[in-house]
Amino acid sequence: MAVLPIVLLPDPILRKRAEPVERVDDTIRQLMDDMLETMYDAPGIGLAAPQIGISKRIIVMDCSDDEVEAEPIGMINPEILTSGDDTCTIEEGCLSIPGHRGDVTRPASIEVRYLDRDGAVQERAFDGLLAICIQHEIDHLNGVLFIDYLSRLKRDMITRKMTKEFRMDRG
Repeated sequence: MAVLPIVLLPDPILRKRAEPVERVDDTIRQLMDDMLETMYDAPGIGLAAPQIGISKRIIVMDCSDDEVEAEPIGMINPEILTSGDDTCTIEEGCLSIPGHRGDVTRPASIEVRYLDRDGAVQERAFDGLLAICIQHEIDHLNGVLFIDYLSRLKRDMITRKMTKEFRMDRG
């Protein structure tokens, strides 16, 4: 497994709709393993392929408590089938927008269809933090960032700051 570099805002791949995975094979499984390694190293609880510069519809997550054994989940071509009526507001952050956080309101429960790492179709219901994380990561696959749920003023402020840091890093 390898730790891969994480793409930061304002990289345009973060605003692009990711391409579906046509075939689940060893290359895709290796990518998912590398994504998990990268996510754990960051450290984070979720990562989407566009965040490592790959425009594919793949996400990985692990919302398990530090006290508990890791429970990684990988999803290929995930789609939300239904969302519950109850909502949850949580302060979200993003590995591609380090140092910035904001309150985002999302459905508290969802049902998702996806391919697992063996290419089998799965349908599962999720709630709580895992449901929030899945929605955040699926947003990445659609070119949407958590800052898009914030006020225009706060979103613009974060974008300007990240763009300035990006330019400074490029020298």
